[in-house]
This record gives sequence, structure tokens and C-alpha cells, in this order.
Amino acid sequence: MLNDLRIEGRQRDDGGPPRWLWPALGTAVVVLLAGAGGWFALARSTTVQTAAAVAVTAGGGASAVLQATGYVTARRQATVSTQITGTLTEVLIEEGDHVQKGQVIARLEDSGLRASLNVAQANLLSAQAQIAQAQAQLGQADADARRQNELASSGMLSRQAAEQARTAVATFTAQLEARRREADAARAQLAQAQVNFDYTVVRAPFSGVVTVKAAQVGEIVSPLSAGGGFTRTGVGTIVDMDSLEVDVDVSEAYIGQVKPDMPAESVLDAYPDWKVPSHVIAIVPAADRGKATIKVRVALEQKDARLVPDIGVRVSFLGLRPTAVPTQAAKGVLVPPQAVVQRDGQSVVFIVMDGKAQQRNVKPALQDVGSMKLLPDAVKPGERVVLSPSAALHDGSDVRIAGEAR
Repeated sequence: MLNDLRIEGRQRDDGGPPRWLWPALGTAVVVLLAGAGGWFALARSTTVQTAAAVAVTAGGGASAVLQATGYVTARRQATVSTQITGTLTEVLIEEGDHVQKGQVIARLEDSGLRASLNVAQANLLSAQAQIAQAQAQLGQADADARRQNELASSGMLSRQAAEQARTAVATFTAQLEARRREADAARAQLAQAQVNFDYTVVRAPFSGVVTVKAAQVGEIVSPLSAGGGFTRTGVGTIVDMDSLEVDVDVSEAYIGQVKPDMPAESVLDAYPDWKVPSHVIAIVPAADRGKATIKVRVALEQKDARLVPDIGVRVSFLGLRPTAVPTQAAKGVLVPPQAVVQRDGQSVVFIVMDGKAQQRNVKPALQDVGSMKLLPDAVKPGERVVLSPSAALHDGSDVRIAGEAR
């Protein structure tokens, strides 16, 4: 029995790691190898920009090649204030009112400025009366001077008397000129007083709709902020509804697909069944570093009361205008022209499928559709085509798609 308990040399612990640790070490090695393999695969993959192939519709239009969200904005909007500080005695607008250019929308207390205007008018009348007086004196002096000259030439009057008469004429002539300059000054003061008095009347700068009524009768309005919260800086806000358009942010990765005058379709968040025909006005040449987007201005070709500033909207950029394609349905898909490249004398596109680039030979139609290439076959609607593929990209290359459009 003691012999049965003896431990043979091959079964003794030789100081190595315990047998139970071997499975854990094997698992760790497998994980490290898998991570290294994934890292190497990611490192050798190519980052590409893609666009969706668009199916041509039977009516001659095309589905959206890109979508973006934004807001309706007014290119012409003003918060109307006063030219001077004063107390409101009348406010003639309410929210929703339609106003015309030059229409009176408010009045300020004007008693002090009206008194100044009356004083300026009186000063002008006084200056004009002094001109009449100076003209009468000059006429009399001129007549006296003629008689004095006749008497002096006949020897009945001394030369000194004739010279004094001529001096009187010159004196009254200068006085008349002075009175005329005083009248000009009085006239300018009257004009200034009239301008200041007109500042008590607030008028609409253009035709539009009142969206905000910012002040009430009895409040003080000033063109400058006086602090303390007791002085208003505006009477109301007027929006020109004919100037409404849409501002949307498009991802930098997809801005190349947007062109000026490109057709689009806008759908308001509040009215999802109303599709507003639109087109691109301009691409603002400035990028938002934080969001990696570029602003695009979109014109609305239909306007009605449902369109209001700051309402949310979704814009779908279309590949062509409805009249750009024949009425019969064209077969195939539309892709951006930069997706079609030459390889070994053949026109090809690269499709991204499961992280791999698939090369497909294509035969583009002879005539472009708007700004897009028509591919009759080889590509299906919705498949992602690589834009401007590099010469190193080949069939089976590992690829990663750049950031999606927002």
C-alpha cells in the first residue's frame, strides 16, 4: 500500500506554472492575436467618400441624392425702433398685422419738438420780414443817391453829399445781403426742427408682417439701450414674407454633390405632406469647424401662410430638374460623374459592400442627366458608389466610409 502512494519523478512539480493556468494563457493569446489582426486590417483600409445611386423615376425626376435639415429664415427682417428717445403715445400694430412701406406704426410724445418747430417757423418769418425792410431801405437809398448825383453834377450840391448818398446805398446793400443769410440760417433751423419732429412718427421701413410687438403706450423707447430694463429699444419686428428661404447645414463630405441652381424639395416638419419645390441659391463659402458642415441657401418656389420664420424643414437635393429627362422612364441609376473612372481602358465604378470595394464595369449613357451620369446597368438603386477613387483602389480593397451626411 505504501508503494502505491509513491510519486514518480515525471509526476512531481518541477517549478513551472500550474497546470490550471495554461487554458487562461491560451485565451489571452487568442484575444491579442485577434486584436492585432483587426488593427492591421483597419490600418490598411482606405477611407473613401461615397454617394447613393439614385433610381430614375418614370415622370422624369429623380429621388434625392442628399438630404439635410435646417430652418426657414427671412432675408429681410427688421426690429423697428425710433430715431430719438421718447415716450410712446400710440402703438398702431399688433402681431400678425400686415403693414405697407411708410405706414405709421407708432407715435412719440411731441409737445417739446412741436414747440421747437413753431419757434423755427417764427424765426424764419422774422428773417423774411427783415429782408423786406432792408430791400425798402435800399430802394430809398438808391433813389436818394440818384437825385444827389444830379444835383452835384449841376453844381447845386456838394460832392460830399453825393458820396454820402452812394455810401448809404452800399450800406443798405450789405444789410440786405446779411438779412438774406440770416433767412437762410432760419430756413435750415426750420428744416432741422422739422426732421426732429418727424422722428416722433415711426413708420414701417418695408412691407411685411408684424411678428413681435415689443412696446406699449406709455413706455420709453430709445435707439440705444439705457440699461435697467425700463427702456425699450424697439417698437416691433417686421418680416418680409416674400424673402423667406431655407438655410441648411450639409456635411463637408457631401458638399461636392450640391451645386448652385440645383433642384431640391423642401418638407416642413409641421406639414409633412406638403412638398415645396425649391432650388439651391448659393453655397456659403464658410465652414463650421465644430460641426464640420457648410451652410447652403435654398429658395422656396411656393409660398403661403404656412411658411413662417424659424420653422424646421427637411431639404432633399435632387439630381436633376423634372424637365431634364424624357417623359418615358429611363432605365438604370444616376451617380455623380466623379464616381466613374477609367481602369485598363474601361469605365468602372467601385461599390462598397461589407467593407470591401467591388469593381464593376459600366457603360454610361451618351447623354448626361442634369449634372449626373446615367448608368443603364451594373449598379442597383441605393448602392454606395465611391467618389473619386484613387489609383491604388482595386477590387477587394478594404475600405471605410467617411462620415455620413447629416
